[in-house]
Amino acid sequence: MTEDDGMTEVDAKATPSRLPREWIAAALRRERTRAGLSLSELAKRAGIAKSTLSQLEAATGNPGIETVWALAVALGVPFSVLVESPDPGVTVIRAGEGPTMRAEQASYAGTLLSAGPTGVRRDIYHGAMEPGSVRESEPHIPGSVEHLVVSTGRMIAGPAGGTVELGPGDYMSYRGDVPHSYEALSPGATFVLVMQHV
Repeated sequence: MTEDDGMTEVDAKATPSRLPREWIAAALRRERTRAGLSLSELAKRAGIAKSTLSQLEAATGNPGIETVWALAVALGVPFSVLVESPDPGVTVIRAGEGPTMRAEQASYAGTLLSAGPTGVRRDIYHGAMEPGSVRESEPHIPGSVEHLVVSTGRMIAGPAGGTVELGPGDYMSYRGDVPHSYEALSPGATFVLVMQHV
């Protein structure tokens, strides 16, 4: 990080390409304690093995995006609460850099660009997909709404039974608290996703 006139810029080389395990571990411990849940109870609610959760809280596990989403839903918090970094002031995330998580069962990568501050529940992501697999997303916390803008390529996205084909510059919004999916129709599909939690 460099400081200039009291403003902080995150150097692209200093920004990890994957989420530091320590961020997720600290957030999981904090939110599980806040919710008053044992390791066993949270693992059961999220549908994951207790040993997996224990590894994540010890910062030795390497979770996929599906596991973190399941834990966020089980804890009743936005996804970003489990993956956001400490606030450095001014942040610059260069294209292709930033804290990125990959799906376990689809060619999907999501980069958290901005988490909503306390009292403002919205998160901004940059997503990238390749054709050949569908990213099926379980419902998020109640009241969630997704806003999606396609940057490059073509894709199909939206709630189950209501997906729409989109191209560059197209925007759509839909409920995020129901099953929904994303699928690239062309190589190098990218998009911006704003998660709104009411």
